[in-house]
Amino acid sequence: MHFTSLKANPTPGLTASLVDRVENRLVELLRERKLAVGDTIPKEMELAEVLGVSRTVIREALTRLRKMGLIESRKKRGSIITSPDIFGMMSTSMNPHVLSQETLKEIFEIRLVLEIGMADLLFYRITKEDIAELRKIVSQEPGTTQYHLFNIEHEIAFHGKLYEIAGNETLKKFQKLLLPVFDYVHNSGLLKKQPFLKMFVSHKELVDILENGDPEKFRNGMRDHLENHFARLFTT
Repeated sequence: MHFTSLKANPTPGLTASLVDRVENRLVELLRERKLAVGDTIPKEMELAEVLGVSRTVIREALTRLRKMGLIESRKKRGSIITSPDIFGMMSTSMNPHVLSQETLKEIFEIRLVLEIGMADLLFYRITKEDIAELRKIVSQEPGTTQYHLFNIEHEIAFHGKLYEIAGNETLKKFQKLLLPVFDYVHNSGLLKKQPFLKMFVSHKELVDILENGDPEKFRNGMRDHLENHFARLFTT
């Protein structure tokens, strides 16, 4: 890949557009050189030479990459490529108070889709110990839980355990971001209110399916469990 020279701004104040371009070029350069996680990136002087900008501009661009978690500094090694914590970066922007109504509704939908789609992972990885723990979680819910549309504490305990059983750490981290937004949307008035709630599959019934059913039955059970939420999205 050929990198054209980017002239540095000679004044002390850096233009955002220049640093933006250098930041993008740095990512392209690391990819072109096939550098992977754990590899050391070139020194500031070499990067400045390759991109035709000052070390000050390079330093500012590298600082941005560090904040994004793409690189980190190591003693005696310089800067190395790291695997960024994607959801750690997302956590600050997933504040429901600063998201648009359309984005909030879409996040609400994402959670519904994910939990119906995790059936195969659950059946592949679930153990008898997991079933016992789920039953313990359900036993601590009040008897009327199945008649209520949403309770954030019960949802976090039960559905959080499902994500843990699924064994996908990325999915588990994402769920921690989704549930508070889901709770906010549920209570915000953004969705239509139903005149009445349909009976739905309870947490206890979902555990019964996990113990004695199959992925297809669980998908249908979870769909029924979330039925009232879907109805609020699609009711006209």
